Amino acid sequence: MLYFPLTAYHDHGSLDPDGVRAQVAARLAAGPGAVFPACGTGEFFSLDEEEYRQVVTVAVEEAAGRVPVVAGTGYGWAQAARFARIAEEAGADALLVLPHYLVAAPQEGLVAQMEQLAARTRLPIVAYQRGQVAYTVASLRRIARIANVIGLKDGHSDLDRLQRLTLAAPEDFLFFNGAATAEIQARAYATVGVPAYSSAVHAFAPEIADAFFAALQRGDHGTTEKLLRDFYVPFVELRDRAPGYAVSLVKAAARLRGERVGPVRAPLTDPSPADLADLKALLTAGLDLVGASL
Repeated sequence: MLYFPLTAYHDHGSLDPDGVRAQVAARLAAGPGAVFPACGTGEFFSLDEEEYRQVVTVAVEEAAGRVPVVAGTGYGWAQAARFARIAEEAGADALLVLPHYLVAAPQEGLVAQMEQLAARTRLPIVAYQRGQVAYTVASLRRIARIANVIGLKDGHSDLDRLQRLTLAAPEDFLFFNGAATAEIQARAYATVGVPAYSSAVHAFAPEIADAFFAALQRGDHGTTEKLLRDFYVPFVELRDRAPGYAVSLVKAAARLRGERVGPVRAPLTDPSPADLADLKALLTAGLDLVGASL
């Protein structure tokens, strides 16, 4: 299970590095397999370069070599390379390349994007296919031949396509389940050879995320299905009420638990009072399922 930290802001919107540090330290204690700062859940798209440097540096300092730190990067390759240099200087172990901004691109362009970035960083790279980025088998084979491209995170949940990609990739190429609220599809992804997943729930309720992961690992279908039915599915239904809730609900849930993460930045918006009340009730019920409390 992979941990994607929230980026903490003060109420007036400026970065709160101490809030970032407190959250990363607390989550590392719960034992994730890796830390992915400044990615989608961490509002990479809202950070300037200096803020990005601070967020990645904090994650590296707190991880202290115990688990890999994989920093987000993105936009076109020129800007992605600037963030990559900052991540490298901050001590990150690898990069997650978020989908590029705005425009659809042909396969040749998707491959060229990875080639250009890979030529400008020494860090290992994980590509992320989601939204307008979707690799064909031929393109996957090409990016897998780039020396420092080591894996692919998938957010499309097209398991037929994903199975073809996993079969075409080199044996040591890494694949990750990057679906929104990945636990919903964790069992399905595992059937095509992709057991590793990112958990947004881990950012605010590691007790629930860890209980689900442990049950999944030991094949306890009763527990996984109860958590899916009584917590994860209702959470997804709440998440789907408004655009951007995949991030802002997670941040709101962390605040409900007394965490110093602050609001989201525009263009995202915090949940409405009604949705926040529903979130609190659901979170309380979910924690109760695993013997924890708000």
